[in-house]
Amino acid sequence: MLTHVTSWAALLFLPLMFVSQREGLNMRHLLMSTGVTLSFICVYYANFLWITPKYYAKNEWIYLLLSNIVIILLVAVGLHYWMSFCHSLYPDTKFHHGSGISITFILRDMFNLGVVAVVGTSMQLASQWRKNEEARREAEAARTEAELKTLRNQINPHFLLNTLNNIYALTSFDTEKAQQAIQQLSKLLRHLLYNNELSTVPLEEEVNFLENYINLMRIRLPKSVDVSFQRSIANYQQPIAPMIFISLIENAFKHGISPTEHSFIHIRITADEHQICCEIENSNHPKSEKDHSGHGIGLHQVERRLDLSYKDHYVWERGVSSDGSTYHSRIQINCKP
Repeated sequence: MLTHVTSWAALLFLPLMFVSQREGLNMRHLLMSTGVTLSFICVYYANFLWITPKYYAKNEWIYLLLSNIVIILLVAVGLHYWMSFCHSLYPDTKFHHGSGISITFILRDMFNLGVVAVVGTSMQLASQWRKNEEARREAEAARTEAELKTLRNQINPHFLLNTLNNIYALTSFDTEKAQQAIQQLSKLLRHLLYNNELSTVPLEEEVNFLENYINLMRIRLPKSVDVSFQRSIANYQQPIAPMIFISLIENAFKHGISPTEHSFIHIRITADEHQICCEIENSNHPKSEKDHSGHGIGLHQVERRLDLSYKDHYVWERGVSSDGSTYHSRIQINCKP
């Protein structure tokens, strides 16, 4: 509103600044300038508030054009008579506007008013575009948040299913370890219940969650399996999307352990003010074609969540060594400025 008032006030008084000093400013100049400004205001807001919103949305261009022609013609004729009236009140011997209708002056005024009509239409279209763009961004943000929430909700049952399967296996041969596993699981559930619905959590809480999960997995593993977890973190309060690395670690325990061959899982979390990095290296013992557990849901979720939460701000390198014995996965998240 303030911008509109300021603009019209400037348009009203700007012509008066160019009045000849010899002639001086008088009431005729003020009335003429006011009439021109009011005619511009009529045409501008007729397009901005009525004609463009009514006909442009329906693609009724012919009605938009005809409405403008009628309004511009009427305003131009009215402005012509207003100028004649001003000159009759304050005659100017150097310039005589005349009391009749001058086609030349009307055509000139129609051209000027046509420019104003184009500006009014353009401003309305720009306003509509901004509103549509804001609505599109809000809808996109809502869709992204809904998809992220869906992915987080999918992680819970997927993660719990794997964990409960491990505890079930323990109950058949070591009830004491199974009880320890249930205690570890309760700590993990606390993180799931209170932090998983947040868009970000402090890195410290996420790392502690991963460490609890690794300790839970260690319970059922033989001592011959080499499992290590290292952390090198400069800022533990660095925000991170919750549970974004857990599927990678689940995958390492799923494919990195063999009951007969040497197995290892090495996990390292590093972070500074600029990036967060999760590196996982494990022995590669792929499942047979007959084993259909897992179905690769976790890794697909990781990739999708990275795209939604850190688009253009992450690098994910992964693959199997040339001899097929080792799988390596490295995610580097560049902290957003």
